Amino acid sequence: MYRVRDYINIDKEILDGNPVFKGTRVPVQSLFDHLEKGIPLTEFLEDFPSVTMEQAVAVLEIAGKILTSKNIEQIYETAA
Repeated sequence: MYRVRDYINIDKEILDGNPVFKGTRVPVQSLFDHLEKGIPLTEFLEDFPSVTMEQAVAVLEIAGKILTSKNIEQIYETAA
């Protein structure tokens, strides 16, 4: 099981606190932006070589777990 803190960093000193891949300055949002545009994961990794395949896959699995959680409404309300 993936732990969020092992793959995502949120620090006000880095990109104004936007979530980034741990150990990088690459916003997690950039992964989803690439995928939404139909850009393959391999190309995302080429565009951002500081992000590993393991990190990208972990973030996608974490997102999947959140979005398929029975408690998604509570998570969404907390984040809003």
